[in-house]
Amino acid sequence: MTRSARAAAADRTAAKAAGLGDREIEGDADILMTIGEVAREFGLTLRALRLYEAKRLIAPQRNGTVRLYRRGDRERLRLILTGRRLGFTLAEIRDLVSKPGPGGLRLTREQCVAQISLLERQKRDIEMAIAELRQIYTSFYRKLLDRAASRS
Repeated sequence: MTRSARAAAADRTAAKAAGLGDREIEGDADILMTIGEVAREFGLTLRALRLYEAKRLIAPQRNGTVRLYRRGDRERLRLILTGRRLGFTLAEIRDLVSKPGPGGLRLTREQCVAQISLLERQKRDIEMAIAELRQIYTSFYRKLLDRAASRS
């Protein structure tokens, strides 16, 4: 049995131990999902989800040791991942998702401009690092060619 199959089986066992079916529906359309199911849905590790919980970015329902994620938890997780993709820190993301208002990250114009500037600086730094590494990499071939030429 593969690791992911074992994880899925453990999720189902934990959910059943918590008194749930495979995916119990509460209310009209709020499907509860285990941490493993959410991790697979978002392509995250269990460790990442636990970190977001420890940082109080998400607060899944708990039934003993079983974490159960509602639709609202998953929507909040989507916002967190958007914030990460945009380069914000977890502390900044906490502020962005905790402000009252309709869905989405609550960014101001100033925050957008500041983040764009930060990302452009990082991009320039990365491009400089890549260029430097290419020069170092190329120097290996020059040395090899010099050695080969000196032997002939």
